[in-house]
This record gives sequence, C-alpha cells and structure tokens, in this order.
Amino acid sequence: MKRVALSLALACVFASGCRSSEPRPSQESGTVRTPDAPAVPALPSERARAHTELGASYLQIGRVGVALEELTEAVKADPSYVPAHGTLGLVYMELKEDTKAVASFEKALRLDPTNPDANNYYGLFLCNRKREKESIRFFLAAIRNPLYATPEDAYVNAGICSNRAGDTSAAQGYLERALLLRQDEPRALVGLARLHFEQRSPTLARPYMIRFMQGGQPPDAATLWLAARIERVAGDANALASYGSQLKSRFPGSDEARLFEQGRFQ
Repeated sequence: MKRVALSLALACVFASGCRSSEPRPSQESGTVRTPDAPAVPALPSERARAHTELGASYLQIGRVGVALEELTEAVKADPSYVPAHGTLGLVYMELKEDTKAVASFEKALRLDPTNPDANNYYGLFLCNRKREKESIRFFLAAIRNPLYATPEDAYVNAGICSNRAGDTSAAQGYLERALLLRQDEPRALVGLARLHFEQRSPTLARPYMIRFMQGGQPPDAATLWLAARIERVAGDANALASYGSQLKSRFPGSDEARLFEQGRFQ
C-alpha cells in the first residue's frame, strides 16, 4: 500500500496486545494462514477485545469484509471499547466509506480523548484524505500522552504529512525525533532520504537510504526507485544497477521499473 503507515496502524490495535494474533507465514508453504478464532470470553470487554484483535488481523491480510464483521461484533459486545471503534475506522477508511470512518474515529475520541492510538489513527485518515494540516494536531496529541508505547509512529506520520503539506522544516524535525526514539525506524529513514533528495541534497539523502537498506526490511518499488535516483546522482554505477535489477525482477509491471528502463530519472 502507499498509504502512510497503514500497515503499522494494523500491527497493533491500541496497545491491546494484538501482536499475538497477527497472521504468520507458514513454515511449510510460506503462505499466510487465516487468523484462528479465539475462545469466546465471558466478559463483554473481553469479547470486544477478541473480536477487535481478530478483525485487525483480517484487515492486515486484506480480508476487509471479514474484518468488518468481526469489528461490528466487537462494538456490539462492548460499545464503550475504544479500540473497536478506532479499528473499525481503519476498516471504513480502507473501504473509502469516509462518513462512517469519521464517525468511528470520533466515537473513539469521545470515549477517550487522550487515547494516543485513536489520535494517531484519525490523523492518518485525515492525511490520507489530503487534509494534512488538520492531521498534525492529532499526531501531536498522541505524542503528548506519556503512556504512548510507540510515539515514533506518530512522529513519522507527522513528518510525512508535514512534508506533504509543504512544511519541510517541521517534517525534518519530526522525522529526526522519530530516529532519536528508534534509530532504525525504517519510515523515518526513507522519509528523511526522500526529503533531502527533494531538496536537491543527495549527499544528505544517501546515508539515510543506506541505513534503511542495511536494516533488513524489504523495500517497496517506490523506495527502490528513490534509492536508484540517489545513487545515479552519487555516481555509484554498481548500486544503481543493483536497485534497477531489483525493480525489474520484483516489480516488473510497476511505474518505477518502467521509468528506470526508460532512463527517466528526473
């Protein structure tokens, strides 16, 4: 996806422990297993949590319809369970049902205005709907909560969205703060590489891209294309050829691979 941080948003639902229910690759086949249904708890809040975590797992593997069903059940089980409303907002965002998405995010924030994940998710939605300037205050609200387990996520989102809004100074500051909290934060590294490259400072962009590539996270087509453009300016023919080869082999039908083959680096 090219949405800002949506995959991270799905990785953990409001610090509720959903990492244990994420789909895992099968050791035998390498395929993704369907999430297993948990035992049904007795308490409404626990039933809501179970449905929310399962819904988030389905959403992460792209089964949006099943995710919607699970999260609807979560809200029915406990209408006051904040993570259910926030994750339901992500589902509606994916479905492009914006009115329902807004209603879900706002419901979560009415129940808990200081919830960091609810603020981060709503900011993500606004940024993805080209309301970047509005999104920043929600990211900052998430960061202000001292109990937020992953403030670097909100800093990265604020940085990317500030850059989209044209505020490159603020964007750089937010992304650098994210790296202070987590020095290998991949989106912050790519974000700073992109920001400096767009400001015609490839020598500043290159170290961030190298750090990202050394981190072990597989780059997508857009990141490989950015890396290729940086190396072309830097004059490293071997690195340029390597990134081009990866583009053509892993993303043969992408716009980035086509641009590389055509030599259109500008």
